[in-house]
Amino acid sequence: MDMSTLPRLIVASNNKNKLKEFAAILGHRYQIVSMRDAGIDADIEEDGTTFEANALIKAEYVYRVTGEAAIADDSGLEVDALGGAPGVYSARYCGRHGDDEANNDLLLENLKDVPAPRTGRYVAAIALVRPGHEAIVRRGTCDGEILFERRGTGGFGYDPLFQCETGETFAEVSMETKNAISHRKRGIEAVLTALEEEEA
Repeated sequence: MDMSTLPRLIVASNNKNKLKEFAAILGHRYQIVSMRDAGIDADIEEDGTTFEANALIKAEYVYRVTGEAAIADDSGLEVDALGGAPGVYSARYCGRHGDDEANNDLLLENLKDVPAPRTGRYVAAIALVRPGHEAIVRRGTCDGEILFERRGTGGFGYDPLFQCETGETFAEVSMETKNAISHRKRGIEAVLTALEEEEA
């Protein structure tokens, strides 16, 4: 297939892992392009109160700037015993953005009196915005449990504490396994299903 003939889809991210995941699922339909490659150097303010709202903010920003189709995700961890926290604040749970160790320490502290099973889920909302179409926003989830101590050396964020359906943490499973069952994959696939229904 000649990729250059496919329409471009700008992912509102420069994260290589996210770009690979989008390309693996949507690459037969779109030419996947990063924000950087589309000439966008912006820190988009995500001030929505839901994953869906934040994903849509990012996709709509890229679409407004370029006039091209754009897709974005917003993801995080919801813990049932904490009323869904850290939720949309997952990346900055400790008060600083992207401090994984401090975020995990705070999560363990806040769950210290909660017995197992400490259920929760990773959530990813995916928003697709295109010229001449309604926005498509879908959610993917991956259920699991929050452990009492970290396990594994892979992954990022809360992965060392999140035990998924395989019985391993997201920091222990292979990248292939994680990508096969992840919340982001499920969200992107839900968008793909919506696209196919649109064309049916």
